Amino acid sequence: MAAAEPKPPAGADAARRLAGGCWSALWDYETPKVIVVKNRRLGVVYRAVQLLILLYFVWYVFIVQKSYQDSETGPESSVITKVKGITYSEHKVWDVEEYVKPPEGGSVFSIITRIEVTASQTLGNCPESVRVSNATCDLDEDCVSGQLDMLGNGLRTGRCVPYYQGSAKTCEVSGWCPVEDGASVSQFLGKMAPNFTILIKNSIHYPKFQFSKGNIEHRKDGYLKHCTFDEVSDLYCPIFKLGFIVEQAGENFTELAHTGGVIGVVINWDCDLDLPASKCNPKYSFRRLDPKHIPASSGYNFRFAKYYKTNNSTTRTLIKAYGIRIDVIVHGQAGKFSLIPTIINLATALTSIGVGSFLCDWILLTFMNKNKVYSHKKFDKVCTPRHSPGSWPVTLALVLGQAPPPAPPCPADPSQACQALAVPPPPKQMVDTPEQTTGPQLCASEPPWQDSTLADPRGLAQL
Repeated sequence: MAAAEPKPPAGADAARRLAGGCWSALWDYETPKVIVVKNRRLGVVYRAVQLLILLYFVWYVFIVQKSYQDSETGPESSVITKVKGITYSEHKVWDVEEYVKPPEGGSVFSIITRIEVTASQTLGNCPESVRVSNATCDLDEDCVSGQLDMLGNGLRTGRCVPYYQGSAKTCEVSGWCPVEDGASVSQFLGKMAPNFTILIKNSIHYPKFQFSKGNIEHRKDGYLKHCTFDEVSDLYCPIFKLGFIVEQAGENFTELAHTGGVIGVVINWDCDLDLPASKCNPKYSFRRLDPKHIPASSGYNFRFAKYYKTNNSTTRTLIKAYGIRIDVIVHGQAGKFSLIPTIINLATALTSIGVGSFLCDWILLTFMNKNKVYSHKKFDKVCTPRHSPGSWPVTLALVLGQAPPPAPPCPADPSQACQALAVPPPPKQMVDTPEQTTGPQLCASEPPWQDSTLADPRGLAQL
């Protein structure tokens, strides 16, 4: 007796069926089905979503953002500055050549408002500053000869000497003497500084649109010699008083002059090139850029020295300068009508209106789908009838609904006249039941559709 053949494992059989189902579903075609649902609340939600999407694209995308334009950001820019004015301190009168650093007139420059001067420094030996760590001492043994502190003022000699004033002692160093903390004198230059005038000459160019413009009006009457900036009356007179800039930045001038700080002058060129060039105007804004609320790094200062010869020996004056640094920052954006972004945004707007249909379908099938009434109406599976090979025109006609399906076989008794196979008419209360049509039929494997009138007598009647 032959042995029974082993049966394939159940897992392999299930995997084979799953693969067959996926392969069959790969060749399915899905097409939308239009169903009119007579529900006022759902219709209000649908139209409200469409209206919101339409308002978003019309008002924000096209009017505010001007998405119908081709744009360019970051114009090519040049800045030239010039400061004028004189001031005085306790010891001398200061002119622009002395208090403006650097003097080239670029987009970043400093106006000195206070200085600490250490005069007549020469190369020699002197006490180290008490501000340097490990500089204080009691004996020579506390100072290491040849030690160099990166934050100090020179090379230590190994001796412990009295400080410049008081009873303290510090290690002696070899360098520029006296050191800064030992003999510096403070001078304030800010008495007349608020009246300093600053000319900021700026020109920009957008290469994509070949558009150029400057912030000075084209006039030949020498009006720059007697005007100052005013946003309303003198927009194209870019001469600013230093006190006006500090005030617009929201700072106190006296405090800023003592501690120093960084003020940004921002020039913004936002130009709609669909309008005349006269509508493209600069907009100025002022704000402080350095962190003034952090004690460890607040303020702004720098050092420089002036060297000279005295009795064939080099002498210098060390100056620690506090001042107001001005940073001129230029940015902007230009836009002009272009067909390509207009078409792209119009297509996006029309596509986004379909979000209303998606939302209402979700509400309909999730919250209003009583007894699966709407699901039965919305989802159908249609199979193409099988025909003999070579009858593809008939099959295509059936798929397109252009030919009636083949008649079912009739019984031999002519008295019955095929009435037993006739399809009964739909109930009257099913308002949106599809009519009997020719073409593809429901798949034989699908269960017959349940009469919605019996399941939900009032469901479809209220659509």
